[in-house]
Amino acid sequence: MRIGIVGLGNMGLGMAGWLAGTGAAVTGFDLHGPSVAAALEKGVTIAGAVAGVAAPVVILSLPQERAVEAVLAALLPALEKGAVVVDTSTLDPLAARRFHALAATMGVGYLDAPVSGGPAGAAAGTLAMMLGGDAAAIERARPVLERMAAKIIPVGGPGAGQVAKLVNNLLVATHLAVAAEALRMGQAAGVDMAALLPVVNAASGRSAATEVNFPKWIASGGFDSGFSAGLMRKDVRLALGLAQAVGARLDACGAAAALWEETEVADSADFNRVPAAILAAPGAAA
Repeated sequence: MRIGIVGLGNMGLGMAGWLAGTGAAVTGFDLHGPSVAAALEKGVTIAGAVAGVAAPVVILSLPQERAVEAVLAALLPALEKGAVVVDTSTLDPLAARRFHALAATMGVGYLDAPVSGGPAGAAAGTLAMMLGGDAAAIERARPVLERMAAKIIPVGGPGAGQVAKLVNNLLVATHLAVAAEALRMGQAAGVDMAALLPVVNAASGRSAATEVNFPKWIASGGFDSGFSAGLMRKDVRLALGLAQAVGARLDACGAAAALWEETEVADSADFNRVPAAILAAPGAAA
């Protein structure tokens, strides 16, 4: 099985390494030297240009829309008709629909396929993947998708996977912010977070924020999730833009989104630094 992958960052490197470990012939491309070196160590062949990753299925793992656009301009002419591009980047749904239409003019399938599970899930083949695109393209890509994801969730047509991802990440950002505020209130009232989290996680207030993020990365001081504050802020902005485009009110989520912008944590820092900073902010409500 031949698979191409463009983008060997935290997520792409994990996916490439896992797929190579399953016996697939994986060819990757990235402009970042250390990422290329790490991929070589995992058994990934490195192409000298984007077109060199051409295969029946090519995975993209890129940080923003303009990078995807540039890669597709170089990649699509090199692909055979019937090939499928599986784009795991998180993008504006309108951009995903535009890329789908562009690929279709060249006889290539395009799936918007954002993922959840982080670098650990990418490296273990346990990602959840939200798919937007044509059913026929999904079936052609399915042998690869089943190698790299534990949950494959078709959502709808082009752009639907991105809509689902933005809903998910807006909820993650909101859960982290409100959990930090609630825990801050509890600590101000004299009960430590270490005592509060087991209660919340045994009761109906629990979420992935309290069950995973706070104990694993915040309370421990680890802050090594592999996902940056800047990437989460980008996803939240995309969600706010989508809400504005479709006329959806975001009263509670909008307030949480404002905290992600206002909290003074560098974009390069682990995204769990933001709820940690909210938790540490002074005091109780006025």
